[in-house]
Amino acid sequence: MTESQVTLRVNETTHRVELDHRLTLLECLRENLALTRSNHGCDDGRCGSCTVLLDGRRVSSCLLLAVAQEGREIITIEGLAVAPGAEEDHHPLRRPSLEREAVRCGYCAPGQSSAAAGTPADTAAGQSAVVSELDLPADPARLTAVEIMEQLSGNLCRCGAYPGAAEVLEDTAPREVTR
Repeated sequence: MTESQVTLRVNETTHRVELDHRLTLLECLRENLALTRSNHGCDDGRCGSCTVLLDGRRVSSCLLLAVAQEGREIITIEGLAVAPGAEEDHHPLRRPSLEREAVRCGYCAPGQSSAAAGTPADTAAGQSAVVSELDLPADPARLTAVEIMEQLSGNLCRCGAYPGAAEVLEDTAPREVTR
């Protein structure tokens, strides 16, 4: 048996798909569910262009088998949405910032935005080299510029637009973290 029927919860929608056991989550998202904004980059988890949120935490979807994600909540860049009733139709992390020159070619933008959306959960869980579990205060705190840059370090930008991307994230990212 090399295929299985799997129920995946992606962007708050349930999908029942038949998947080859060798298919990565990235391949499933792109080929089976037509969610193509998460990009193929290195295929070994180094570039971050395939970053999605899995149960609120950022992951490289090229490293995960799709069949193993049944019962998990997957959010792609397409699923980053605004609050109901908001005036704008895109999540702040999905709006390019020309004045900060944060997006040039745009290849890294989906992965960087997904990584930024998962940054609070990662930091609260102690998954940051900058903030250790021993340094976690009990009160909510805002991420610093250093923490944001460290969290983006796993996302390769071919154009070198890191400083602008970090500035945009400082302005827009959900940075309130309960530690």
